[in-house]
Amino acid sequence: MFKNKAKILGITVLSSAVLLSGCGLFGTETTKKIDPPKTVTEEKKPASQETTAKTEKKAEDVVQTELYLIDKNGYVVPQTLNLPKTKSVAKQALEYLVVNGKVTDMLPNDFRAVIPEDTELSVDIKDGVATVNFSKEFKDYQAADEQKILQSITWTLTQFDNVKNVKLKMNGHELTEMPVNGTPISDNLTRATGINIDTVDVMDITNTKPITVYYIGGEEGSYYYVPVTKRISSKEKDPIAAAVNELVKGPSDHSNLVSEFMSDVKLLEAPKYENGTVTLNFNKNIYGSFEEKVISQSILNSIVLSLTEQKGIEKVAVKVDGKAELKNDQGKKLSAPVTRPEKVNTGSF
Repeated sequence: MFKNKAKILGITVLSSAVLLSGCGLFGTETTKKIDPPKTVTEEKKPASQETTAKTEKKAEDVVQTELYLIDKNGYVVPQTLNLPKTKSVAKQALEYLVVNGKVTDMLPNDFRAVIPEDTELSVDIKDGVATVNFSKEFKDYQAADEQKILQSITWTLTQFDNVKNVKLKMNGHELTEMPVNGTPISDNLTRATGINIDTVDVMDITNTKPITVYYIGGEEGSYYYVPVTKRISSKEKDPIAAAVNELVKGPSDHSNLVSEFMSDVKLLEAPKYENGTVTLNFNKNIYGSFEEKVISQSILNSIVLSLTEQKGIEKVAVKVDGKAELKNDQGKKLSAPVTRPEKVNTGSF
């Protein structure tokens, strides 16, 4: 069942149809189906050699790209869209973030673009650093969107393997702060800067460090995963266990997000890391309302997305009471560690 402390009541168990692409993270129907955000799609026609050829050609002409857009609750959320194939994928991704631009007819319901209207841009990538030069229109945004714009640009660009850091310019001049509300810009923006930063319950931020986990946003019929950067004690020595604990704790009561984890879920031992794979051993409460040896795919998805944000982690293996003979809620055996999907919130399965 959903859990966001006491405020989420009467909402049924999330099914694994909160969708991701690749590596066993596909979903089918269970109690309630969590469909991807609706997008503009063509009506399906009867299969034929001609339509099959067109479909194959269409697949060859597009590239799946994560665009970090703003949802109706103000969260910066990855949505994977099919964009025209191009050699300049990074530049194209940012162009599709421009308000009233190319992305307009592709926007999922209740989502909006982030970069000010009519902004022109160029992207130069060298030695892992993407330097973006915006036209003067870049400064025409609402102050409330300033950090969201920074986060969207940074996370959209760092999805690409050749981009680790981001620098911003406007009219050829390097930006050390955002032009409207003066948010400082570090020399090299990275994902470590955070996204959808939640400090509501933090009393003393100076003694904390960031950690990013994935909760669930949206509503019935259009659920999706939302990355949230929370603060944990700077004395915390095990970031893997800390991420799991934040997932179990759930999002802030002040947020519109939810978690499927029961509050009594616990790790029975410290996470084990070896050659890029993390092994987690949970108590039986990880099953939630499912029968023994069955784990919700949505829970698995949240775990994998959250842990693979950490450097060096590529796969996650799950055990319960030390046993690995598990399956997800579609009956698929979890016989191998689960890898992160190539793209998040694809809206397809």
